Amino acid sequence: MRKIALALGLCFSFLSSSVMAGTQTGEVNQIIVRGKDGLTYFYLTGTANARPACATNRYWIIKDENSAVAQKQLALLIAAKAAGQPVTVGGLDTCTRWSDGEDVNYVIF
Repeated sequence: MRKIALALGLCFSFLSSSVMAGTQTGEVNQIIVRGKDGLTYFYLTGTANARPACATNRYWIIKDENSAVAQKQLALLIAAKAAGQPVTVGGLDTCTRWSDGEDVNYVIF
């Protein structure tokens, strides 16, 4: 019984940490891709909600710009910017790629 309770507790703690990640809906204001290290980050209009304490700046960061997922996220952001349409971004509740910007989990366009 204790093992089941522990397993459920771990599952619920994981789910609650995922829920606490930042979100924001707005138009893509700027997309920056740095040449020296490939860092890719962007700004949205509007206000972000529930960001982690480490995310002290307003930008969102593509966690691994070399991954296939990151390339798809960047494509969605460029398409939304070109169309002047809003996107919704959800974070990972971490600031691993850069210490003051939340890592992107998903982009909805």
